Amino acid sequence: MLAIGFRFLAGRYHANPWGRHVNEADIEWPPAPWRVCRALISTWYHKADHQQFTFGQLEILIDVLSETQPVYELPPAVHTHTRHYMPQWKGNTSLVFDAFARVNPQDELVMAWPELELAAELGALLDDLLHKLGYLGRAESWVEARRLPDEELPETFQCRPGENPVDTDTGEIVGEVVRLLAPQSHQTYQRWRQGFVGAEISEQKGKKKKLLQQTSPESLTRALCLDTSELQKAGWSQPPAGTFVNYLRPVDCLRPKLARPKTHTRSVTTARFMLVGKPRPRIEDAVRIGERFRAALMGKAKYVLDGENNIPSELSGHNLGQNKRHDHAFYLPEDADADGRIDHILLHASGGLSAATQRVLARFNVLRGRQGREWQVILEGVGTAGDFYAGSRYIGEDVVWQSVTPYLHPWFAKKRFTLEDQIRRECRERGLIEPARIECLESVTVKGRARRVIHFHRFRNKRGLTQPDTRGSFLRLYFSQPLNGPLALGFGCHFGLGLFHRVTEVN
Repeated sequence: MLAIGFRFLAGRYHANPWGRHVNEADIEWPPAPWRVCRALISTWYHKADHQQFTFGQLEILIDVLSETQPVYELPPAVHTHTRHYMPQWKGNTSLVFDAFARVNPQDELVMAWPELELAAELGALLDDLLHKLGYLGRAESWVEARRLPDEELPETFQCRPGENPVDTDTGEIVGEVVRLLAPQSHQTYQRWRQGFVGAEISEQKGKKKKLLQQTSPESLTRALCLDTSELQKAGWSQPPAGTFVNYLRPVDCLRPKLARPKTHTRSVTTARFMLVGKPRPRIEDAVRIGERFRAALMGKAKYVLDGENNIPSELSGHNLGQNKRHDHAFYLPEDADADGRIDHILLHASGGLSAATQRVLARFNVLRGRQGREWQVILEGVGTAGDFYAGSRYIGEDVVWQSVTPYLHPWFAKKRFTLEDQIRRECRERGLIEPARIECLESVTVKGRARRVIHFHRFRNKRGLTQPDTRGSFLRLYFSQPLNGPLALGFGCHFGLGLFHRVTEVN
Protein backbone atom coordinates (compact mmCIF):
# COMPACT_ATOMS: atom_id res chain seq x y z
CA MET A 1 0.00 0.00 0.00
CA LEU A 2 1.16 3.51 -0.81
CA ALA A 3 0.03 6.15 1.69
CA ILE A 4 0.85 9.85 1.94
CA GLY A 5 0.33 11.91 5.08
CA PHE A 6 -0.36 15.65 4.93
CA ARG A 7 -0.14 18.06 7.87
CA PHE A 8 -1.40 21.60 7.36
CA LEU A 9 1.08 23.61 9.41
CA ALA A 10 -1.00 26.80 9.61
CA GLY A 11 -4.12 24.85 10.57
CA ARG A 12 -5.84 25.85 7.30
CA TYR A 13 -6.54 24.24 3.97
CA HIS A 14 -7.65 26.64 1.22
CA ALA A 15 -8.87 25.04 -2.02
CA ASN A 16 -11.79 25.87 -4.29
CA PRO A 17 -13.49 22.88 -5.98
CA TRP A 18 -13.41 22.75 -9.76
CA GLY A 19 -16.37 24.56 -11.32
CA ARG A 20 -17.30 26.51 -8.18
CA HIS A 21 -16.99 30.26 -7.80
CA VAL A 22 -14.83 31.49 -4.95
CA ASN A 23 -17.76 33.42 -3.44
CA GLU A 24 -19.75 30.21 -3.10
CA ALA A 25 -17.41 29.64 -0.12
CA ASP A 26 -17.18 25.93 -0.83
CA ILE A 27 -14.13 23.86 0.09
CA GLU A 28 -12.58 20.88 -1.67
CA TRP A 29 -12.36 18.28 1.09
CA PRO A 30 -10.57 15.97 0.85
CA PRO A 31 -7.91 17.31 -1.55
CA ALA A 32 -8.72 16.00 -5.03
CA PRO A 33 -6.31 13.56 -6.72
CA TRP A 34 -6.03 16.06 -9.60
CA ARG A 35 -4.77 18.75 -7.22
CA VAL A 36 -2.25 16.46 -5.53
CA CYS A 37 -0.80 15.25 -8.85
CA ARG A 38 -0.48 18.82 -10.14
CA ALA A 39 1.24 19.83 -6.90
CA LEU A 40 3.80 17.05 -7.37
CA ILE A 41 4.41 18.11 -10.98
CA SER A 42 4.84 21.75 -9.97
CA THR A 43 7.30 20.76 -7.24
CA TRP A 44 9.34 18.76 -9.77
CA TYR A 45 9.57 21.75 -12.11
CA HIS A 46 10.55 24.26 -9.43
CA LYS A 47 12.54 22.30 -6.84
CA ALA A 48 13.65 18.86 -8.05
CA ASP A 49 17.11 17.95 -9.31
CA HIS A 50 16.36 17.23 -12.97
CA GLN A 51 19.59 15.34 -13.44
CA GLN A 52 18.76 12.95 -10.62
CA PHE A 53 15.04 12.69 -11.39
CA THR A 54 14.11 12.98 -15.06
CA PHE A 55 10.82 14.06 -16.60
CA GLY A 56 10.37 10.50 -17.84
CA GLN A 57 10.42 9.22 -14.26
CA LEU A 58 7.90 11.90 -13.29
CA GLU A 59 5.61 10.75 -16.11
CA ILE A 60 5.77 7.17 -14.88
CA LEU A 61 4.98 8.26 -11.31
CA ILE A 62 1.95 10.29 -12.41
CA ASP A 63 0.73 7.43 -14.62
CA VAL A 64 1.00 5.02 -11.69
CA LEU A 65 -0.82 7.34 -9.27
CA SER A 66 -3.59 7.88 -11.83
CA GLU A 67 -4.18 4.18 -12.43
CA THR A 68 -6.53 3.74 -9.45
CA GLN A 69 -8.49 6.08 -7.22
CA PRO A 70 -7.13 6.73 -3.71
CA VAL A 71 -8.93 6.48 -0.38
CA TYR A 72 -8.69 8.92 2.51
CA GLU A 73 -8.58 9.04 6.29
CA LEU A 74 -9.72 12.53 7.25
CA PRO A 75 -8.79 14.40 10.44
CA PRO A 76 -11.44 16.42 12.29
CA ALA A 77 -12.05 19.67 10.43
CA VAL A 78 -14.42 22.64 10.38
CA HIS A 79 -15.64 24.40 7.23
CA THR A 80 -15.40 28.12 7.88
CA HIS A 81 -14.60 31.35 6.04
CA THR A 82 -13.56 34.98 6.35
CA ARG A 83 -15.03 37.94 4.45
CA HIS A 84 -12.99 40.71 2.92
CA TYR A 85 -14.02 43.92 1.20
CA MET A 86 -11.32 44.13 -1.45
CA PRO A 87 -10.53 47.55 -2.96
CA GLN A 88 -11.10 48.03 -6.68
CA TRP A 89 -9.37 50.42 -9.05
CA LYS A 90 -12.31 52.86 -9.10
CA GLY A 91 -12.23 53.20 -5.33
CA ASN A 92 -15.12 50.83 -4.71
CA THR A 93 -14.92 47.61 -2.72
CA SER A 94 -16.03 44.09 -3.56
CA LEU A 95 -17.05 41.46 -1.03
CA VAL A 96 -14.88 38.34 -1.33
CA PHE A 97 -15.34 35.11 0.64
CA ASP A 98 -12.26 33.14 1.67
CA ALA A 99 -13.39 29.63 2.60
CA PHE A 100 -11.11 27.05 4.18
CA ALA A 101 -11.04 23.92 6.31
CA ARG A 102 -9.78 24.55 9.84
CA VAL A 103 -7.71 21.61 11.10
CA ASN A 104 -5.38 20.85 13.96
CA PRO A 105 -1.79 21.36 12.69
CA GLN A 106 -0.79 18.14 14.49
CA ASP A 107 -3.45 16.02 12.77
CA GLU A 108 -2.58 14.17 9.59
CA LEU A 109 -4.74 13.64 6.53
CA VAL A 110 -3.89 10.30 4.91
CA MET A 111 -4.30 9.64 1.19
CA ALA A 112 -3.68 6.01 0.20
CA TRP A 113 -3.67 3.65 -2.76
CA PRO A 114 -4.30 0.21 -1.14
CA GLU A 115 -3.16 -1.93 -4.08
CA LEU A 116 -0.18 0.19 -5.14
CA GLU A 117 3.47 -0.63 -4.48
CA LEU A 118 6.09 1.75 -5.92
CA ALA A 119 9.40 0.70 -7.42
CA ALA A 120 12.44 1.94 -5.50
CA GLU A 121 13.33 4.72 -7.95
CA LEU A 122 9.74 6.01 -8.05
CA GLY A 123 9.59 5.87 -4.25
CA ALA A 124 12.76 7.97 -4.07
CA LEU A 125 11.28 10.51 -6.50
CA LEU A 126 8.03 10.70 -4.55
CA ASP A 127 9.87 11.11 -1.24
CA ASP A 128 11.92 13.95 -2.72
CA LEU A 129 8.84 15.75 -4.06
CA LEU A 130 6.90 15.33 -0.82
CA HIS A 131 9.82 16.65 1.21
CA LYS A 132 9.99 19.76 -0.99
CA LEU A 133 6.24 20.32 -1.26
CA GLY A 134 5.53 23.69 0.35
CA TYR A 135 1.78 24.08 0.05
CA LEU A 136 -1.31 22.28 -1.26
CA GLY A 137 -4.19 24.29 -2.67
CA ARG A 138 -3.75 28.01 -2.22
CA ALA A 139 -0.38 29.35 -1.10
CA GLU A 140 -1.72 29.90 2.44
CA SER A 141 -2.16 26.15 2.84
CA TRP A 142 1.33 25.38 4.13
CA VAL A 143 1.81 21.66 4.16
CA GLU A 144 4.25 19.05 5.38
CA ALA A 145 3.97 15.78 3.47
CA ARG A 146 5.59 12.37 3.83
CA ARG A 147 5.22 8.77 2.71
CA LEU A 148 3.87 6.69 5.60
CA PRO A 149 5.50 3.41 6.68
CA ASP A 150 3.26 0.36 7.03
CA GLU A 151 3.23 0.48 10.82
CA GLU A 152 1.70 3.99 10.79
CA LEU A 153 -1.17 3.24 8.42
CA PRO A 154 -4.65 3.93 9.85
CA GLU A 155 -6.99 1.03 10.57
CA THR A 156 -9.73 2.32 8.28
CA PHE A 157 -10.28 4.86 5.54
CA GLN A 158 -13.64 6.57 5.95
CA CYS A 159 -13.65 8.44 2.62
CA ARG A 160 -13.85 6.18 -0.44
CA PRO A 161 -15.21 6.22 -3.99
CA GLY A 162 -18.93 5.53 -3.82
CA GLU A 163 -22.34 6.52 -5.13
CA ASN A 164 -24.91 5.50 -2.53
CA PRO A 165 -24.94 7.41 0.79
CA VAL A 166 -27.53 5.03 2.30
CA ASP A 167 -26.88 1.44 3.37
CA THR A 168 -29.52 -0.50 1.44
CA ASP A 169 -29.64 -3.26 4.07
CA THR A 170 -30.07 -1.15 7.21
CA GLY A 171 -31.26 2.20 5.85
CA GLU A 172 -28.45 3.87 7.76
CA ILE A 173 -26.86 7.00 6.27
CA VAL A 174 -23.23 6.03 5.72
CA GLY A 175 -21.92 9.26 4.19
CA GLU A 176 -22.46 12.16 1.84
CA VAL A 177 -21.45 12.24 -1.82
CA VAL A 178 -18.73 14.70 -2.82
CA ARG A 179 -17.39 15.04 -6.37
CA LEU A 180 -13.60 15.17 -6.80
CA LEU A 181 -11.60 15.78 -9.96
CA ALA A 182 -9.07 13.03 -10.71
CA PRO A 183 -6.71 12.32 -13.61
CA GLN A 184 -7.80 9.70 -16.09
CA SER A 185 -5.64 6.62 -16.26
CA HIS A 186 -2.90 6.66 -18.89
CA GLN A 187 -4.71 4.07 -21.02
CA THR A 188 -8.07 5.86 -20.80
CA TYR A 189 -6.54 9.19 -21.72
CA GLN A 190 -4.70 7.70 -24.72
CA ARG A 191 -7.89 6.05 -26.02
CA TRP A 192 -9.80 9.30 -25.66
CA ARG A 193 -7.04 11.35 -27.30
CA GLN A 194 -6.73 8.98 -30.24
CA GLY A 195 -10.43 9.33 -31.00
CA PHE A 196 -10.46 13.06 -30.33
CA VAL A 197 -7.50 13.82 -32.59
CA GLY A 198 -8.96 11.75 -35.40
CA ALA A 199 -12.57 12.94 -35.15
CA GLU A 200 -12.47 16.48 -33.76
CA ILE A 201 -9.11 18.17 -34.33
CA SER A 202 -8.85 17.01 -37.95
CA GLU A 203 -12.08 18.88 -38.74
CA GLN A 204 -10.87 22.16 -37.23
CA LYS A 205 -8.77 24.81 -38.92
CA GLY A 206 -6.52 27.70 -38.01
CA LYS A 207 -6.41 29.06 -34.46
CA LYS A 208 -9.09 26.73 -33.11
CA LYS A 209 -7.20 23.66 -34.32
CA LYS A 210 -3.97 24.93 -32.78
CA LEU A 211 -5.63 25.57 -29.41
CA LEU A 212 -7.15 22.09 -29.33
CA GLN A 213 -3.81 20.51 -30.21
CA GLN A 214 -2.05 22.47 -27.45
CA THR A 215 -4.62 21.45 -24.83
CA SER A 216 -4.63 17.73 -25.67
CA PRO A 217 -0.93 16.78 -25.50
CA GLU A 218 0.14 13.17 -25.91
CA SER A 219 1.56 12.90 -22.39
CA LEU A 220 -0.88 12.63 -19.48
CA THR A 221 1.60 14.50 -17.28
CA ARG A 222 1.82 17.38 -19.76
CA ALA A 223 -1.98 17.47 -19.89
CA LEU A 224 -1.98 17.99 -16.12
CA CYS A 225 0.42 20.91 -16.58
CA LEU A 226 -2.10 22.99 -18.54
CA ASP A 227 -3.28 26.18 -16.89
CA THR A 228 -6.99 26.80 -16.36
CA SER A 229 -6.88 29.90 -18.57
CA GLU A 230 -5.45 27.83 -21.44
CA LEU A 231 -8.27 25.31 -21.14
CA GLN A 232 -10.95 27.99 -21.01
CA LYS A 233 -9.44 29.78 -24.00
CA ALA A 234 -9.69 26.54 -26.01
CA GLY A 235 -13.33 26.11 -24.95
CA TRP A 236 -12.95 23.29 -22.42
CA SER A 237 -15.44 23.22 -19.54
CA GLN A 238 -13.23 20.75 -17.66
CA PRO A 239 -9.71 19.37 -18.21
CA PRO A 240 -9.74 16.78 -21.02
CA ALA A 241 -7.37 14.58 -19.01
CA GLY A 242 -9.61 14.73 -15.94
CA THR A 243 -12.64 12.81 -14.77
CA PHE A 244 -15.02 13.42 -11.90
CA VAL A 245 -15.20 10.69 -9.26
CA ASN A 246 -17.90 10.50 -6.59
CA TYR A 247 -16.62 9.88 -3.07
CA LEU A 248 -18.49 9.06 0.11
CA ARG A 249 -17.22 11.05 3.07
CA PRO A 250 -18.63 11.19 6.63
CA VAL A 251 -21.63 13.51 6.80
CA ASP A 252 -20.17 15.46 9.72
CA CYS A 253 -16.55 15.63 8.58
CA LEU A 254 -16.66 19.44 8.20
CA ARG A 255 -19.11 20.28 10.96
CA PRO A 256 -18.00 21.89 14.21
CA LYS A 257 -18.08 19.59 17.21
CA LEU A 258 -19.79 20.86 20.33
CA ALA A 259 -17.45 21.22 23.27
CA ARG A 260 -18.76 18.89 25.95
CA PRO A 261 -17.98 19.55 29.59
CA LYS A 262 -15.75 17.00 31.25
CA THR A 263 -17.62 14.52 33.39
CA HIS A 264 -16.62 11.73 35.70
CA THR A 265 -16.20 8.31 34.14
CA ARG A 266 -19.54 6.56 33.93
CA SER A 267 -19.73 3.38 35.97
CA VAL A 268 -22.01 1.55 33.52
CA THR A 269 -19.94 0.01 30.71
CA THR A 270 -21.51 -3.39 30.09
CA ALA A 271 -24.88 -4.99 29.40
CA ARG A 272 -25.70 -8.67 28.93
CA PHE A 273 -28.65 -10.03 26.98
CA MET A 274 -30.14 -13.51 26.83
CA LEU A 275 -31.24 -14.87 23.46
CA VAL A 276 -34.39 -17.02 23.61
CA GLY A 277 -35.82 -19.03 20.72
CA LYS A 278 -35.21 -22.18 18.71
CA PRO A 279 -33.06 -22.87 16.92
CA ARG A 280 -30.58 -20.40 18.31
CA PRO A 281 -27.82 -19.23 15.91
CA ARG A 282 -24.53 -21.11 15.74
CA ILE A 283 -21.40 -19.60 17.26
CA GLU A 284 -19.83 -19.99 13.79
CA ASP A 285 -22.19 -17.18 12.66
CA ALA A 286 -21.11 -14.82 15.44
CA VAL A 287 -20.27 -11.88 13.15
CA ARG A 288 -23.65 -12.14 11.41
CA ILE A 289 -25.45 -11.99 14.74
CA GLY A 290 -23.23 -9.17 16.00
CA GLU A 291 -24.04 -7.08 12.92
CA ARG A 292 -27.77 -7.81 13.10
CA PHE A 293 -27.83 -7.04 16.81
CA ARG A 294 -26.16 -3.67 16.23
CA ALA A 295 -28.48 -2.80 13.31
CA ALA A 296 -31.57 -3.73 15.33
CA LEU A 297 -30.37 -1.76 18.35
CA MET A 298 -29.68 1.29 16.16
CA GLY A 299 -33.22 1.06 14.80
CA LYS A 300 -34.63 0.88 18.32
CA ALA A 301 -32.50 3.87 19.39
CA LYS A 302 -33.77 5.91 16.44
CA TYR A 303 -37.35 5.17 17.55
CA VAL A 304 -36.87 5.65 21.30
CA LEU A 305 -34.72 8.79 21.03
CA ASP A 306 -36.74 10.51 18.28
CA GLY A 307 -34.40 10.52 15.35
CA GLU A 308 -31.15 9.24 13.92
CA ASN A 309 -29.22 12.34 15.00
CA ASN A 310 -29.94 11.50 18.65
CA ILE A 311 -28.40 8.02 18.58
CA PRO A 312 -25.60 7.95 21.21
CA SER A 313 -22.09 7.75 19.83
CA GLU A 314 -21.28 4.76 22.05
CA LEU A 315 -23.84 2.75 20.06
CA SER A 316 -23.17 4.07 16.56
CA GLY A 317 -19.39 4.45 16.83
CA HIS A 318 -19.58 7.85 15.13
CA ASN A 319 -18.10 11.21 16.23
CA LEU A 320 -15.73 9.70 18.78
CA GLY A 321 -12.44 11.21 17.59
CA GLN A 322 -9.27 9.53 16.43
CA ASN A 323 -8.07 8.49 19.88
CA LYS A 324 -11.37 6.88 20.94
CA ARG A 325 -12.06 4.52 18.06
CA HIS A 326 -12.59 1.51 20.33
CA ASP A 327 -14.47 3.27 23.15
CA HIS A 328 -17.85 2.50 21.57
CA ALA A 329 -19.84 -0.70 21.86
CA PHE A 330 -18.57 -4.19 21.14
CA TYR A 331 -21.42 -6.58 20.25
CA LEU A 332 -20.07 -9.95 21.36
CA PRO A 333 -22.14 -13.12 20.78
CA GLU A 334 -21.55 -15.77 23.43
CA ASP A 335 -22.11 -19.51 23.83
CA ALA A 336 -22.28 -19.63 27.62
CA ASP A 337 -23.45 -23.25 27.99
CA ALA A 338 -20.98 -24.67 25.42
CA ASP A 339 -23.64 -26.26 23.21
CA GLY A 340 -22.37 -24.56 20.06
CA ARG A 341 -25.28 -22.09 19.95
CA ILE A 342 -25.33 -18.38 20.78
CA ASP A 343 -27.38 -17.87 23.92
CA HIS A 344 -26.14 -14.46 25.10
CA ILE A 345 -24.94 -11.15 23.66
CA LEU A 346 -22.44 -9.14 25.67
CA LEU A 347 -22.46 -5.41 24.91
CA HIS A 348 -19.38 -3.65 26.23
CA ALA A 349 -18.29 -0.02 25.75
CA SER A 350 -15.19 1.03 27.67
CA GLY A 351 -16.17 4.69 27.26
CA GLY A 352 -19.38 4.08 29.19
CA LEU A 353 -23.09 3.68 28.46
CA SER A 354 -25.09 6.88 28.84
CA ALA A 355 -28.53 7.16 30.38
CA ALA A 356 -30.02 7.49 26.89
CA THR A 357 -28.34 4.26 25.81
CA GLN A 358 -29.63 2.46 28.90
CA ARG A 359 -33.17 3.59 28.01
CA VAL A 360 -32.74 2.01 24.59
CA LEU A 361 -31.33 -1.22 26.02
CA ALA A 362 -34.26 -1.56 28.41
CA ARG A 363 -36.75 -1.41 25.51
CA PHE A 364 -34.89 -3.71 23.14
CA ASN A 365 -36.67 -7.06 23.07
CA VAL A 366 -36.46 -8.79 19.69
CA LEU A 367 -33.79 -9.78 17.17
CA ARG A 368 -34.73 -10.88 13.66
CA GLY A 369 -32.54 -13.04 11.46
CA ARG A 370 -32.65 -14.39 7.96
CA GLN A 371 -35.56 -16.38 6.53
CA GLY A 372 -38.01 -14.97 9.05
CA ARG A 373 -36.19 -16.26 12.13
CA GLU A 374 -36.81 -14.35 15.32
CA TRP A 375 -35.39 -14.49 18.84
CA GLN A 376 -36.62 -12.87 22.00
CA VAL A 377 -34.01 -10.66 23.66
CA ILE A 378 -34.02 -10.33 27.45
CA LEU A 379 -31.83 -7.80 29.23
CA GLU A 380 -30.17 -9.62 32.14
CA GLY A 381 -28.59 -6.50 33.58
CA VAL A 382 -26.30 -3.51 33.15
CA GLY A 383 -23.24 -2.52 35.15
CA THR A 384 -19.50 -2.96 34.93
CA ALA A 385 -17.81 -5.87 33.21
CA GLY A 386 -16.92 -7.40 36.57
CA ASP A 387 -20.61 -7.76 37.43
CA PHE A 388 -20.89 -10.57 34.84
CA TYR A 389 -17.69 -12.42 35.73
CA ALA A 390 -19.34 -15.55 37.10
CA GLY A 391 -21.45 -16.23 34.02
CA SER A 392 -19.15 -15.28 31.17
CA ARG A 393 -15.76 -16.54 30.02
CA TYR A 394 -15.29 -13.24 28.18
CA ILE A 395 -15.05 -11.32 31.47
CA GLY A 396 -12.31 -11.33 34.07
CA GLU A 397 -8.52 -11.39 34.36
CA ASP A 398 -6.22 -14.06 33.00
CA VAL A 399 -2.71 -14.43 31.60
CA VAL A 400 -3.85 -16.79 28.81
CA TRP A 401 -6.58 -15.93 26.31
CA GLN A 402 -7.74 -18.20 23.48
CA SER A 403 -9.74 -17.59 20.30
CA VAL A 404 -13.48 -18.13 20.26
CA THR A 405 -13.88 -16.81 16.70
CA PRO A 406 -11.22 -16.29 14.01
CA TYR A 407 -8.83 -13.37 14.33
CA LEU A 408 -8.47 -11.38 11.08
CA HIS A 409 -5.53 -9.00 10.95
CA PRO A 410 -6.75 -5.39 10.40
CA TRP A 411 -3.90 -4.22 8.15
CA PHE A 412 -2.45 -5.70 4.99
CA ALA A 413 0.30 -8.15 5.85
CA LYS A 414 3.88 -7.35 4.81
CA LYS A 415 7.16 -9.17 5.18
CA ARG A 416 8.07 -6.87 8.06
CA PHE A 417 4.53 -6.47 9.33
CA THR A 418 3.42 -9.98 10.22
CA LEU A 419 0.36 -11.21 12.08
CA GLU A 420 2.27 -11.04 15.38
CA ASP A 421 3.44 -7.50 14.60
CA GLN A 422 -0.14 -6.43 13.94
CA ILE A 423 -1.41 -7.91 17.21
CA ARG A 424 1.31 -6.16 19.18
CA ARG A 425 0.68 -2.85 17.41
CA GLU A 426 -3.06 -3.06 18.03
CA CYS A 427 -2.50 -3.80 21.71
CA ARG A 428 -0.17 -0.80 21.99
CA GLU A 429 -2.61 1.54 20.27
CA ARG A 430 -5.48 0.41 22.49
CA GLY A 431 -3.48 0.67 25.71
CA LEU A 432 -3.41 -3.10 26.31
CA ILE A 433 -0.54 -5.25 27.50
CA GLU A 434 1.41 -6.73 24.62
CA PRO A 435 1.38 -10.55 24.60
CA ALA A 436 4.64 -12.18 25.64
CA ARG A 437 3.96 -15.13 23.33
CA ILE A 438 1.52 -15.82 20.51
CA GLU A 439 0.60 -19.38 19.56
CA CYS A 440 -1.31 -20.28 16.39
CA LEU A 441 -3.95 -23.03 16.69
CA GLU A 442 -5.26 -25.27 13.93
CA SER A 443 -8.76 -25.44 15.39
CA VAL A 444 -11.00 -24.67 18.36
CA THR A 445 -13.49 -26.96 20.04
CA VAL A 446 -17.20 -26.28 19.55
CA LYS A 447 -19.60 -28.73 21.25
CA GLY A 448 -16.88 -31.36 21.44
CA ARG A 449 -15.91 -31.05 17.78
CA ALA A 450 -12.79 -29.49 16.28
CA ARG A 451 -13.79 -26.53 14.11
CA ARG A 452 -11.34 -24.93 11.72
CA VAL A 453 -11.32 -21.32 10.57
CA ILE A 454 -13.13 -22.21 7.36
CA HIS A 455 -16.19 -23.33 9.35
CA PHE A 456 -16.75 -19.76 10.62
CA HIS A 457 -18.34 -16.90 8.71
CA ARG A 458 -15.58 -14.28 8.46
CA PHE A 459 -16.98 -11.42 6.39
CA ARG A 460 -18.78 -8.19 7.28
CA ASN A 461 -22.07 -7.54 5.52
CA LYS A 462 -21.12 -4.00 4.50
CA ARG A 463 -20.52 -3.03 0.91
CA GLY A 464 -17.27 -1.38 -0.10
CA LEU A 465 -15.46 -2.43 3.07
CA THR A 466 -11.80 -3.29 2.58
CA GLN A 467 -10.90 -6.54 4.36
CA PRO A 468 -7.12 -7.09 4.56
CA ASP A 469 -7.50 -10.67 5.83
CA THR A 470 -10.12 -13.04 4.41
CA ARG A 471 -8.75 -16.26 5.90
CA GLY A 472 -8.29 -15.69 9.63
CA SER A 473 -6.42 -17.51 12.39
CA PHE A 474 -7.06 -19.10 15.77
CA LEU A 475 -4.66 -17.94 18.48
CA ARG A 476 -3.68 -18.42 22.07
CA LEU A 477 -2.19 -15.31 23.66
CA TYR A 478 0.13 -15.49 26.67
CA PHE A 479 0.62 -12.33 28.75
CA SER A 480 3.25 -11.56 31.36
CA GLN A 481 0.57 -10.28 33.73
CA PRO A 482 -3.22 -10.73 33.91
CA LEU A 483 -5.21 -8.98 31.19
CA ASN A 484 -8.74 -7.83 31.92
CA GLY A 485 -11.46 -8.83 29.43
CA PRO A 486 -13.51 -8.72 27.36
CA LEU A 487 -10.89 -9.03 24.64
CA ALA A 488 -11.64 -8.74 20.90
CA LEU A 489 -8.98 -7.81 18.35
CA GLY A 490 -8.55 -7.31 14.63
CA PHE A 491 -10.92 -6.75 11.74
CA GLY A 492 -14.60 -6.90 12.73
CA CYS A 493 -13.78 -7.09 16.44
CA HIS A 494 -16.79 -4.91 17.35
CA PHE A 495 -19.14 -7.51 15.83
CA GLY A 496 -17.82 -10.82 17.16
CA LEU A 497 -14.70 -11.58 15.12
CA GLY A 498 -11.32 -11.86 16.83
CA LEU A 499 -13.06 -12.75 20.10
CA PHE A 500 -11.11 -14.40 22.95
CA HIS A 501 -12.07 -16.14 26.19
CA ARG A 502 -10.00 -16.58 29.31
CA VAL A 503 -8.60 -20.06 29.74
CA THR A 504 -8.80 -20.21 33.55
CA GLU A 505 -12.23 -21.30 34.74
CA VAL A 506 -14.15 -19.66 37.58
CA ASN A 507 -13.67 -21.48 40.87
